[in-house]
Amino acid sequence: MIKILHASAGAAALVTIIVFWMSTVLSELFASQSIVIAVKTAIPWGLFLLIPALAAAGGSGFALAKGRRAGLVGVKAKRMPFIAANGVLILIPAALFLSYKAGQSEFDSVFYVVQGLELLAGAVNIALLALNLRDGLKMRRGRLSTA
Repeated sequence: MIKILHASAGAAALVTIIVFWMSTVLSELFASQSIVIAVKTAIPWGLFLLIPALAAAGGSGFALAKGRRAGLVGVKAKRMPFIAANGVLILIPAALFLSYKAGQSEFDSVFYVVQGLELLAGAVNIALLALNLRDGLKMRRGRLSTA
């Protein structure tokens, strides 16, 4: 059961961040200002899905590791502090700030600098979570082939 929780929570977190990132890029490049406002003000509501998903993935991963730190388990564990710090220190504050600025229709240079930082930090988290997914699948295949 915990393996299903871990995989489901990790996938939900990755997909949520990808949806945030893609909706931001697509709305900024191709949509009207009202769509950009809708996207930027909706993203903080998505944090109510993302934060518990990341916590569940991290907690279940810790439980599954059972104290092991070698091999792919260790590699995955080493990525998690960067993913968490990136989210807590950059992504969440940026999402809240950009939501506020968009709600006020304040699309100034500060908005776009923070938007660029958010996109960069989001891309980093997407990459790190995707690497954790890849390594988790490798670990699963290894267990299946030796079972």
